[in-house]
Amino acid sequence: MLKIAYSDVFRYSVPEKHRFPMQKYILIPERLLSEGTISQDNFFAPACLSEEEVLTTHTAKYWYQLKTQTLPRKAARAIGFEMTPQLVERGRYIAHATYECALYAQQYGVAMNVAGGTHHSFADHGEGFCVFNDVCIASNLLLNRGQAKKILIVDLDVHQGNGNASIMRDEPRVFVFSMHGAKNYPFRKQVSDLDIELENDAGDDEYLEILKDTLPRLISEVAPDMIFYQSAVDVLATDKLGKLGLTQAGCKARDEYVLEQAKAASIPVAIVMGGGYSEDIEDVVEAHCNTFRVAQQLYFGEIAG
Repeated sequence: MLKIAYSDVFRYSVPEKHRFPMQKYILIPERLLSEGTISQDNFFAPACLSEEEVLTTHTAKYWYQLKTQTLPRKAARAIGFEMTPQLVERGRYIAHATYECALYAQQYGVAMNVAGGTHHSFADHGEGFCVFNDVCIASNLLLNRGQAKKILIVDLDVHQGNGNASIMRDEPRVFVFSMHGAKNYPFRKQVSDLDIELENDAGDDEYLEILKDTLPRLISEVAPDMIFYQSAVDVLATDKLGKLGLTQAGCKARDEYVLEQAKAASIPVAIVMGGGYSEDIEDVVEAHCNTFRVAQQLYFGEIAG
């Protein structure tokens, strides 16, 4: 069964015209359920990240500032959400959900987090709607607990995973691959193990050709026993913050290719959502739902139950 991490805590109150489409956390499960792609049995409620687990990846100072709500105003503003205890709790559940998805993926081949992909969070600060770095925390937990030996992060968000690159810079057991817009946030990029920068308006054909030239080689050379896949939909041409030119069909073909490669190599893959900021929320929801549909069909058959 396709295991999907979901909790009401993923939804956070934001102003009506906030750039982050928080309502997608309601709309994605609703659509997948209503069309019969999944059932309620697919969902699991994640646990909350412990303090010890936070400190595998984030500094004690940053964690203290978060839990005591003493983060400096400028640092809180860089995150982009109102800083509250609820926001910190939300991040703890999202991060642990990604770790649990990795464990489920080891059982079933794939598992998905309705949230996650908070790749702009560094060890000592957050930015870009990211408080804790869920994929890096999950990676460190797997490595520390002997549950994985080599991890490949496939980050196909339109924005570079600068937090991933920084946190994992000196960790040879984690290979960070980021394919993103060259002329987009973050404007001061970090150095991943492999960065591929795309020019504005790069479309389906160019994007998929580069991905197909790159991913099989990485899987062969890195030889991971776990993949984290950031399947963001801000690569769409409709995205307000994206600058690339992918169609819905191209975005879905990207997901199909990544999951086909992981499945063919028998490598578990934990999928996190990442960004998506199209003006019409329908574009965001449909593209995210396609990722779930692809995973369900490829690994378990078209209909859940």
